Amino acid sequence: MHNLYGFVQLTWWGYITVTFALTQLMLLGVTLYLHRDQSHGGLRLHPAVRHFFRFWLWFSSSTITKEWVAVHRRHHVFTDQPGDPHSPVLFGLKRVLTEGYELYSAAAYDPHTLEHYGRGTPDDWVERNLYSRYPRLGIVIFIVCQLLLFGVPAISMLGVQLIAQPLLAAGIINGLGHRLGYRSFEIPVAATNIVPWGLLIAGEELHNNHHAFPSSPRFSVQRWEVDIGWVIICVLRSLGLASVNHLASLPSRASHRETIDSAMAMTLFTNRLHVLRDYRLQVLEPTLSALVRRQDAAVLTRQTSLLIRRHPKLLTEAGRVQVREVLERYEGLRTVVEFRDALQSIWDETNAAQENALARWAQFCELAARSNIEALRAFVGRLHMYRAS
Repeated sequence: MHNLYGFVQLTWWGYITVTFALTQLMLLGVTLYLHRDQSHGGLRLHPAVRHFFRFWLWFSSSTITKEWVAVHRRHHVFTDQPGDPHSPVLFGLKRVLTEGYELYSAAAYDPHTLEHYGRGTPDDWVERNLYSRYPRLGIVIFIVCQLLLFGVPAISMLGVQLIAQPLLAAGIINGLGHRLGYRSFEIPVAATNIVPWGLLIAGEELHNNHHAFPSSPRFSVQRWEVDIGWVIICVLRSLGLASVNHLASLPSRASHRETIDSAMAMTLFTNRLHVLRDYRLQVLEPTLSALVRRQDAAVLTRQTSLLIRRHPKLLTEAGRVQVREVLERYEGLRTVVEFRDALQSIWDETNAAQENALARWAQFCELAARSNIEALRAFVGRLHMYRAS
C-alpha cells in the first residue's frame, strides 16, 4: 500500500499545493523566459535563470524555445489576419479553445516559420544535442519522477500539469484573449484583457495591453491592473537576476500648460495610445452616452455603439455600413469620430516627422477649439499637459 502512494506522502491540500506550484513555475517559464525575454526582448534574464527555465519547460512540457518563439512572433506579425497560426478570428473560438495545441504544433513544425521567426534563440551544444534532439525525453522523465514520488495521486497531479499549457496558453489566451474581455486600447487587432488581475496565468491575462505595447515586459498599464509576472521581474531585478530594456509609457500630466512644440509633439507621439484612450473616454464615450439617452434606441443600439468605439480596421463591411448610416444621422457624433480618425492619422501619416507633425497638430487643435462640442474643446485643452513619464 505504501508503494501506491510513492516515496512522498502528503495531505490532500499538500498535493494541491505541489500541483499548483509546479504549474505556476511552468507558466512563469512561458511568460518570463519564452515570451518577455526570448520573443520580444524587453526583458533580459540572467543566463542562469534563462537556462533554468529552458530546462524546466523542456522537462515539464517538452517545449522547445525556438518553436514557441517562432510561432509567437508569427502571431504578432499576422495578428488576426491570414498567416496568424492560432487566431479565433480565422479559425473560430471553439477550435482555438479545443485544438489550440494542434494549431500551435502545425506552425511549430513548419520549416519556414522556424527559420524566419525563430532567429536569435539558443543554439548551443545542449540545445542541439539534448533539448531539440530529444524533445519528448524530458517529459517522460518528469512523469516517471512524479509517479515515483507521489504514486497514485500523481496521476491526477500530472493530468492538471500536462493540460495547463495547452489549455491556458494555447486555448484561453490565444482564444478568449482575442474574443472576450475589455479593451484598454483600441488597436487594429482583436486582443482583449480577459481580466484586470493577471494572477493565474502569470499576467498573460492582460493580452490587449501586451499587443498595444509588445516589447514591454510589464503587461499592467492601468493603476488597477495586476501583472504577477511583473512582480516576479521586480524581485529578480532586485537580486541582480534580470534587467529591463523597454517599458510601456505611463503618461503623467504637467501642472501647467505647455506649448505644443517639437518636444511636446514627441511626447504625444510616445503616449499616442494613451492619448487615443483618453479621447475615447473623455470625448467619444460621453457623446455616445448622451445620444443613447436622447435618441431613438432602435437606431443607436448597443451593438452600433460598440462598432463606433472599435478600431475602424476591425470592422466588417456590414459593420462599416452600419456605422456610416448612424454617423450620417447624427452630425455631432460624426464630428467626434472624424476628429478621432484625424488624431490617429497624425501619427500614421507623418511617422512622427517633426515638421509635418507640428503642422498637423496645430491644424487639429485649431479646428477642435472652434468646435461647438464642449468635450472636444476640453480634450484639446488638456493635450498641452501631457509630459513624458
